[in-house]
Amino acid sequence: MANLTLAIDDAVLRRARIRAVSQDTSVNALVREYLAGYGAADPDHRSTLDELTALADAAKAGSGPGGRSWKREDLYDRPGLR
Repeated sequence: MANLTLAIDDAVLRRARIRAVSQDTSVNALVREYLAGYGAADPDHRSTLDELTALADAAKAGSGPGGRSWKREDLYDRPGLR
């Protein structure tokens, strides 16, 4: 396994360490996990976008030709959310 040296602002690193400890992990593990995902990602994200579009089309959850019958404000004006 290779070693990597990074230059990171002290305050940023301190906050990252605190958050990592609260998640029972380390900054090193978080960076390693991020880089593994970053390296494995589709560089142009085309296949991911195509997959998302196919899922959205299959869900048939759009507002349709008539548009929505509700407004965003209506969603927040429900008794359970007050």
